[in-house]
Amino acid sequence: MKVWNKFWNWYENKILGSVVIIAAIQFIQVPHMVWNADIMLEAGIVSRVHPIIDWFLYGVDLIEIISIVNVGMIMFSLIKKKRRKKQEAKLV
Repeated sequence: MKVWNKFWNWYENKILGSVVIIAAIQFIQVPHMVWNADIMLEAGIVSRVHPIIDWFLYGVDLIEIISIVNVGMIMFSLIKKKRRKKQEAKLV
């Protein structure tokens, strides 16, 4: 349990970095959305130009998983911090 608490203390000190990572991932999603719309509309302007470009733009969708996990960890951290403050308030 000590390792678990040590990890969360470290993570709470790094939340700003996590938010920057989330923002970067969301920014990378913009070209992916344009590419995806091009596929759905079958315009062929961006999509199906080169298989490597398609592979990278498809792979951006998988990067979003990191963002989802990161948001969950931030929420857990904030809930944990709020509960700790409530417990400290009850003791005082």
